[in-house]
Amino acid sequence: MQIILLEKVVNLGNLGEIVKVKDGYARNFLIPSGRARRATEAAKAEFEAKRAELEKAAAAKLAEAQAQGEKLAGTTVKVTQKAGVDGRLFGSVTNHDIAEELIKQGYQVVKAQIRLPNGPLKVVGDSTISVALHTDVVVEVNVSVYGETA
Repeated sequence: MQIILLEKVVNLGNLGEIVKVKDGYARNFLIPSGRARRATEAAKAEFEAKRAELEKAAAAKLAEAQAQGEKLAGTTVKVTQKAGVDGRLFGSVTNHDIAEELIKQGYQVVKAQIRLPNGPLKVVGDSTISVALHTDVVVEVNVSVYGETA
């Protein structure tokens, strides 16, 4: 299926590109989430009429993400979990836990934006994770995991 991208999509293309994707990916994800439209002649004409608006909105989103990224860069998040005497956690620290702590600190993040490269954190100590605020804005954040004895 050919679609017109209404915003930048990672590993697919930029705003306004006409790309061919599998039918299910377009029908079940891209079109319902508002990231793309079917590439019909009417849709192409309508897109060209609205191109300036969409580019301005995309630039505004990027500028907002960059401003938030500058504030968020280098932030340290402190999380306390129950741990054994050897420093291993009984549970794990997930992207949900980190997103909650960042929200408590006043940042606007969603758990889907938190990138844990090696999976959930399972040991006490410091780690560096990524927060993807926008497709072009990825910020490093420090996470300190403290253990509390049961």
